[in-house]
Amino acid sequence: MSQRSRSRTVPVCALLLAPLAAAAAGCGGPSSDPLAAKPYDASGQIAFGGVEEGRKVDPDKPLEVTAKGSRITDVTATDAAGRYVRGELRPDGSRWRSTTPLAAGAHYTVRVSTENHNGRPGRRTIGFDTAPTDGKLRVTFGPDSGTYGVGQPVTAELSEAVRDASARAVVERALKVQSTPAVQGAWHWVNNRTLHYRPREYWPAHAAIDVRSALEGVKVGGGLYGGSSKPLKLRTGERIEAVTDAATHQMTVRRDGKELRRIPITTGKPGFDTRNGVKVVLAREAFVRMRGTSIGIPAGSSDSYDLPVYWATRVTWSGEYVHAAPWSVGSQGYANVSHGCTGMSTANAKWFFDTIHVGDLVRVVGSGGETMTPFDNGFGDWNLTWNEWQEGSALAQTRPDGSGPADAARLRPEV
Repeated sequence: MSQRSRSRTVPVCALLLAPLAAAAAGCGGPSSDPLAAKPYDASGQIAFGGVEEGRKVDPDKPLEVTAKGSRITDVTATDAAGRYVRGELRPDGSRWRSTTPLAAGAHYTVRVSTENHNGRPGRRTIGFDTAPTDGKLRVTFGPDSGTYGVGQPVTAELSEAVRDASARAVVERALKVQSTPAVQGAWHWVNNRTLHYRPREYWPAHAAIDVRSALEGVKVGGGLYGGSSKPLKLRTGERIEAVTDAATHQMTVRRDGKELRRIPITTGKPGFDTRNGVKVVLAREAFVRMRGTSIGIPAGSSDSYDLPVYWATRVTWSGEYVHAAPWSVGSQGYANVSHGCTGMSTANAKWFFDTIHVGDLVRVVGSGGETMTPFDNGFGDWNLTWNEWQEGSALAQTRPDGSGPADAARLRPEV
């Protein structure tokens, strides 16, 4: 799927003079953000065209989101591989409509942000499945073919849920990943329809990665057989890693182990601490409109804001960015004053934006925040140890006698 327009309103992070904070599960972490509980449940005001409970959505029809009694401020629709569905929002916020087709046999998550007539923010999130083309089990690999950073996981989205452990083992054996240079890696079941693949360590720089499915015609179980799937070819670029030290208020950017630049920064202040751990760059957005009402800051309050933000590098779906923050230059290198994002001068943010790529690594240390979760807010896959990662493989789940896959209850449930 294509990415959505880069110029849009999103719930994002905040800094001291003009805070740009994350969405409900955003920059401050799920339990530390006092704003997280404020947006009301907008279920009664939001309708999804063509989406009916218990029925699979026709992928040939556009997805429509409409609002009554409020206006839509942002819609983020992604498949299980994290790919955006491009769409258009009416100027009055009454309707959002997808402009690119949905994939068949895919699972989508749609997050809608709204404002009522008093400016109070609302939220609604739904998930739905699109109908497969012929009832066979098909695999959609992600991301799209291209060149990525060494932290980019490979994703596999199944057109049907696979719950039985033996069937999962059949599927996993048929999903082939080969890289040159060769690396040790494994699949991890995120839920009943989604798998991620990563090496034990990061991918080598300048590697060629070939991904394919050998499921076609294979009996998976329960009357389900594998169908054809499109292979995937990826390459990695140079190894670029940004280390954000929230304690020293400095970011160090390295390419293939060589330091390129040390940048004064500000990160999340107490109560809005930036998440620790490894994050993978999800997108580069040259311009983002950030409004405080999107994350529960009342309009007209001392913390309210409505700002154009430039050179924004996204690292979580909920709205944590590395971005230009000219309003906090006096604190950069000295104090943490944001609501969870990493702020820097406009010149440094432009340099970072031009240097970093999707799939590159941003590692945060020295923060009082929680650790980035593995799967629900971007690619936090590298925050699991190798042993923890292997526990999510159906091939690693064996009975005590070694005769086959263990009980599927040990694997992650469907979300």
